[in-house]
Amino acid sequence: MKRKINDVELQAAADQQSVLIVTDDAEFSRTVVARWQMERHVPAFTLVSSSLLNGSVEGRFGLAILGLVGGGRLQKAVSACASSKTPVILLASDAESASLGTAAEARVMVVRQNDGWVESLVTLGTEALRSHEAQKRAKRAESSNAEIQREATLGRYMIEMRHSCNNALTSILGNSELLLMEPGAISGDVREQIETIHSMSLRLHEILQRFSSIDSEMQMAEKDLRGERKKERPAYVSGA
Repeated sequence: MKRKINDVELQAAADQQSVLIVTDDAEFSRTVVARWQMERHVPAFTLVSSSLLNGSVEGRFGLAILGLVGGGRLQKAVSACASSKTPVILLASDAESASLGTAAEARVMVVRQNDGWVESLVTLGTEALRSHEAQKRAKRAESSNAEIQREATLGRYMIEMRHSCNNALTSILGNSELLLMEPGAISGDVREQIETIHSMSLRLHEILQRFSSIDSEMQMAEKDLRGERKKERPAYVSGA
């Protein structure tokens, strides 16, 4: 019996390779799942009838398979799946259903229902999932690279500004020390505040010194790496 897709199933489907099967024929879904289980990598399957398919499936599944949808609901099912970025495989039982897939967006792939259709469908579906997973990895790598670039920019700015910050802190430290050397010129409350300024300035100075130390360590590591790479280069001996 078909049932509506709940939120737990949708989240689980989004976290792994998953396939949505939309059909009004239970035998179709059993045939596809049974054949796919013979493969090395078996995705998670979510089965739903066309009458319960509501809205877009974008971002929820790595692949949608439409097969043997009746009651004039095939057009709606194709539109719902094709409107997302999810690749779609349509099992076409006749020329009319095939034309629906052809008229839809290019991501809809049509498999004719003839001898060997299940083999073609599983092979095509496996490749579609691989492509979808590769695209996801590429997007994650792009996002990670953007984050690294942001952090590198911030790091460069901090290194470049450390001298200016040190100069400002030196001025603050010097003036606070001069004031603390004249105990009779300031009240007790003001003296405590100046001592706090002096203490916090020393802490900031230590942090900036650590930045300089990290910068030097990274430069040394880069220099050592270049030296190792130079040693690994093959030596060329000129001929006589």
